[in-house]
Amino acid sequence: MSSFFENDSPTNLAEYSVSELSGSIKRTVESAFDQVRVRGEISGYRGPHSSGHAYFSLKDDRARIDAVIWKGTFSKLKFRPEEGMEVIATGKVTTFPGSSKYQIVIETLEPAGAGALMALLEERKRKLGAEGLFDADRKRRLPFMPKVIGVVTSPTGAVIRDILHRISDRFPVHVLVWPVKVQGDGSGDEVANAIRGFNEFVPGGAVPRPDVLIVARGGGSLEDLWSFNDEAVVRAAAASEIPLISAVGHETDWTLIDYAADVRAPTPTGAAEMAVPVKAELEAQLASLAARLQGGMGRQMDQRRQAVRALLRALPSLDQLLALPRRRFDEAAAGLGRGLEMNTLNKRRAFERTAAHLRPDVLSNRIAERRQMLGERMSRAERTVERMIDRARARIGRADAVFATLPSRLAAQTGRARDLLGNLSRHADTAIRHQLVRARGELVAQERILQSLSYKNVLKRGYAVVRDATDRPVSLAAALATGAAISIEFADGRIGAVTGDNPATASPGVPPEGTPPPKKRAAKPADAADPPKQGSLF
Repeated sequence: MSSFFENDSPTNLAEYSVSELSGSIKRTVESAFDQVRVRGEISGYRGPHSSGHAYFSLKDDRARIDAVIWKGTFSKLKFRPEEGMEVIATGKVTTFPGSSKYQIVIETLEPAGAGALMALLEERKRKLGAEGLFDADRKRRLPFMPKVIGVVTSPTGAVIRDILHRISDRFPVHVLVWPVKVQGDGSGDEVANAIRGFNEFVPGGAVPRPDVLIVARGGGSLEDLWSFNDEAVVRAAAASEIPLISAVGHETDWTLIDYAADVRAPTPTGAAEMAVPVKAELEAQLASLAARLQGGMGRQMDQRRQAVRALLRALPSLDQLLALPRRRFDEAAAGLGRGLEMNTLNKRRAFERTAAHLRPDVLSNRIAERRQMLGERMSRAERTVERMIDRARARIGRADAVFATLPSRLAAQTGRARDLLGNLSRHADTAIRHQLVRARGELVAQERILQSLSYKNVLKRGYAVVRDATDRPVSLAAALATGAAISIEFADGRIGAVTGDNPATASPGVPPEGTPPPKKRAAKPADAADPPKQGSLF
């Protein structure tokens, strides 16, 4: 055992702490694999973490290595990682001491060849198409004559000059250019932000809102045009409320924004031609339409003029139209004087008939009649009041008679109530006495039952109760130890005692050692009654 705890073989190896050893391993790995390129398939990718960093793994058919892309690097990536995508990652290998694992910190990420890009493009096309972003019923018609055109493209390339030159030749309008990168890191986000920015312009604001948008870029390889396959660009184009023309690459170049745009133009110049009509052609067409309108209006006026002349010939002359009204007017004017005279005469006769009824004697007779009617009504009212007073006096007399007999009736009712109360009191006393007698009998019966069940009656028959020091009854001798204090309760009281040897170990019928022999008792008369026997307590 001593050799187990003693170190008999000292060593010259240096002693490290866990942190020192992990740090040494980390420096060794980082110095040996400072810059590496790894080709593998992305596994376990769930998008960027809430912190902005991205954590996943790179694997092949035989091994797996953890990978991380820091937030600042992730925002600059040309391609976004996707689950199952085969990529070539460039970065450095390091370790994570907290869990003793190694990982690659990715600085750049690119698909593993054009075949991978095409596969990624087809997969993204199927995904966005399944969401309905490429449906034809979502596409809007372009305005015929826009006042403002918004262009999303690079401000330094030939594309913007071609678009401005073509618009200026066909129909000069106000053009707003939103400068963006059309290739490289972050170009997709800039194009998507430009589309959303134009849509956020307020109509009638300080900066006019475009009536149509053109997203344009010159030709190039699949990698050069990859920004316009970005999911953010496609979703921004599909969500644009302003009609959008896609003019990316040459006629044979197709990107995902072409499917989401309202109209696809084969070239940026073609997009400008689709956006505005030719002003000269419109002016010529307008002049032709104006000439046709002028000729049509002249012919229409001639036709209306001829129709009016025909209608005039069918109308009667002015004298014929006014002959009958003039005659009725003359007849009315001639009879107006006679009518006024007759009306005045009739009014005077009516006044005289009414004045004949307003003589003083007639008024005096009417006043006398009214006074007589008033006197008769006053006398009838006095007789009515007298009858009402007589009826009231009669009702008061009857009420006085009733009140006079009221004390005798109350006294009779009080006597009857007093007799009824006495009878009820006597019945209540009798019922209470009977109830007390029954309760007393039941109490006596319960007391008898209690006495018959009480253990003290058993003590009177010669038995005793043994209790231990805690005053609890003891029913077995084995429950008591030698020398234990006990109390014995008889019918006439209690006594104290101490136990001797345990009776469980004693032989039956043999007294324990040291027990004095029992004393002989005097003989008792034969006729004396034997007292009740009681067994030994021990």
